[in-house]
Amino acid sequence: MIPISTVRLGPEAERLVLEVIRSGMIAQGPMVARFEREFAQLVGARHAVAVNNGTTALVAALQVLEVGPGDEVITSPFTFVATLNAILEAGATVRFVDITEDDFCLDAGALDPAVTARTAAVMPVHLYGQCADLPRIAEVTRRHGLHLVEDAAQAHGATVDGRGAGTFGLGCFSMYGTKNLTTGEGGVLTTDDEALADRLRVLRNQGMRERYQYELAGHNYRLTDLQAALAIPQIAEYPGILAARQQHAERLTEGLSGVPGLRTPRVMPGREHVWHQYTILLTDESPVDRTEFVARMTEREVGCGVYYPRVAFDYDCYRDHPRIAVEPVPTAHRVAERCASLPVHQYLSAGDLDTIITTVREVMKA
Repeated sequence: MIPISTVRLGPEAERLVLEVIRSGMIAQGPMVARFEREFAQLVGARHAVAVNNGTTALVAALQVLEVGPGDEVITSPFTFVATLNAILEAGATVRFVDITEDDFCLDAGALDPAVTARTAAVMPVHLYGQCADLPRIAEVTRRHGLHLVEDAAQAHGATVDGRGAGTFGLGCFSMYGTKNLTTGEGGVLTTDDEALADRLRVLRNQGMRERYQYELAGHNYRLTDLQAALAIPQIAEYPGILAARQQHAERLTEGLSGVPGLRTPRVMPGREHVWHQYTILLTDESPVDRTEFVARMTEREVGCGVYYPRVAFDYDCYRDHPRIAVEPVPTAHRVAERCASLPVHQYLSAGDLDTIITTVREVMKA
């Protein structure tokens, strides 16, 4: 089986983990501080604040910006439910703006009319490793005096016009096990605002700056040094990781272009895609539906994932929720019914890529 994702941690990660174990300082210590410095440099932000997971990063961002009950947050309906859950956990109301098929991200052109008197923040999702249209989104948030919180969970190192994801607003990254950079579980917030970074560090540590000196009602959002040790070598290796993913995406697009019934992913002008996922769309001309496509790919031992099979609010647990404002999002529904992701990770061989392309072509002849 060619897996949809693969995690491999090398000897330098083992060495750093042993260093942490032998130090006796395993929680919120010097390895976390080192990870934060190096991640901030990778992204191009002045500050990075590590937390225990990506959902926590989103919640902490809204909390530190004092977005909560009575406020509305506009986001994308086509995302992992962590985006939705974080807004609900912060106490705010969720509102949605449809996406575009070009980048699978929030439609910046539809954002302005969606802003209301209660809107406090916009949370675009940089899906699959490509940023949303941040220059246009940032312009809308500036004009309306709104906070910009970037759900950059899948976009480590992605850029728009040379500027990194997580530097247009308050950036929120996930370090989950399948992400391009991983600590198993973990998250990071990025900002150029020193006061915000300081408040986030206090918030994640039970509201303490000094031991038993509480400045606010905080939480235990801390990352461990053991987790940070896993990520530090990956940051050093990330230029090579990114280059491999980009080369694999180019090969897949070259091999799959022109296949009837299939649309390959698009990289928008001025944006650098980091290819967390390589996601195709099945069109009206496809000889198979999405369920059959995934089944046939799996039968032929090529990993194929669906991210995501429904829009975020289309589940019983969210229906009639008093803080979810559902509006028509036809593009998101259509993409959710037709999307499928193929392996693009850095460990694929040339033979793997040829097999993926050949298998897709065979399945699409059905």
